[in-house]
Amino acid sequence: MQQSQRAQMNHALEYAVHEANRLKQGVVVAFGLTDEYPDANLRHYTFMLEGLRETAQALRQRNIRLVMRRGSPAAVAMELGREASLLVCDRGYLRHQRQWRQTVAREAACRVVQVESDLIVPVETASGKAEIGARTLRSRIHRQLADYLKPLPPIAVGTPTGELKLEAIPVDNPAALLRTLRIDRSVPPVSGRFRGGTSEAERRFTEFLKNRLTRYEQNHNQPQTDDISCMSPYLHFGQIAPLYLALEVTQASAPQAAKDAFLEEMIVRRELACNFTHFTANYDSYTCLPGWAQQSLAEHRRDRREYRYSAARLENAETHDPYWNAAMREMVCTGFTHNYMRMYWGKKILEWSRTPEEGFATTLALNNKYFLDGRDPNSYAGVAWVYGVHDRAWPQRAIYGKVRSMMASGLERKCDIRAYVRKVETLCDGF
Repeated sequence: MQQSQRAQMNHALEYAVHEANRLKQGVVVAFGLTDEYPDANLRHYTFMLEGLRETAQALRQRNIRLVMRRGSPAAVAMELGREASLLVCDRGYLRHQRQWRQTVAREAACRVVQVESDLIVPVETASGKAEIGARTLRSRIHRQLADYLKPLPPIAVGTPTGELKLEAIPVDNPAALLRTLRIDRSVPPVSGRFRGGTSEAERRFTEFLKNRLTRYEQNHNQPQTDDISCMSPYLHFGQIAPLYLALEVTQASAPQAAKDAFLEEMIVRRELACNFTHFTANYDSYTCLPGWAQQSLAEHRRDRREYRYSAARLENAETHDPYWNAAMREMVCTGFTHNYMRMYWGKKILEWSRTPEEGFATTLALNNKYFLDGRDPNSYAGVAWVYGVHDRAWPQRAIYGKVRSMMASGLERKCDIRAYVRKVETLCDGF
């Protein structure tokens, strides 16, 4: 268990239980806790361990033992699986996640099966290549949704391992465990705003379905409102299943247009991001941009920039733009920013950086440092979108060239941006 950190609606887990029952054996869930996870800090580890505490308890109720050990996920899986009949792993779409699974598949003494648990439609099933945008992936996914939008009930465990005695790190006290890790502690946790765990994700989503889904179509691009689900941190750590969210929405009492708008974002757009990182080896590099965008930005790299800010000033929200500063402050103090403001936030870093390459690096670094859902296919695709990925060429503009721009005047025209600023001031008061 690495990407899909949950005991419910987890295809990899249910497959493991099914096979264990067939073999009349038990299931042990292995979790490798490394303090060298790329770009992760105290904020991310706190949220993750809050969730894993609950996952361990939920697995115990199913008579399954979660064994957490220090080390890379690959090393821990192979150590615990030395005498296993079968190793089952979930799936991740980032470079290091794929390397871990390839190492296990190459070196394990038994058969290794990877089971998709993080998407609705597995990425290669949807497409065999990098798609140019949602418009080309959408129909491919929709043609197959009916085959995958099906409930996944838990399978009863035939041979209990819940009380199995294996050396493991206790997971019931995240605060104590955090003190033992050698990690970046410069970014504080945000448990007061976002607490990790499947039950917390379900609570939040139930409240969203009841009170806000009906307004989602009209308001999901209105950052002054809270008419969004805030599920991205929980999806990032696999604490909630996308299948669960999709099924709950399809069965909800809400206008079909609202449900369709949510499923477009949660399935098509999210799975487009995984398509991007899976088929684009350099997804975290400026060189991942389409040729037209790189050429156009290069032609405008010497354009006059009215404002230029260092990475430090950006991180401290010290710009002339109160709307941008609010988005940066929300990110720092809550670990989350409304997606519409994330787009504006990224576009302005491009505009205010000395070069587009510098802007790309700064955007990705800040994104991964502060967002709970940073270091995610959606983050890499989102940053790349700022610079032209999954978009088309637009009329020429200074600095941006043919890459889409976003202006403060557009925010003022399309939403109540001043109300958003006031909302952030309240959220971050005292931080």
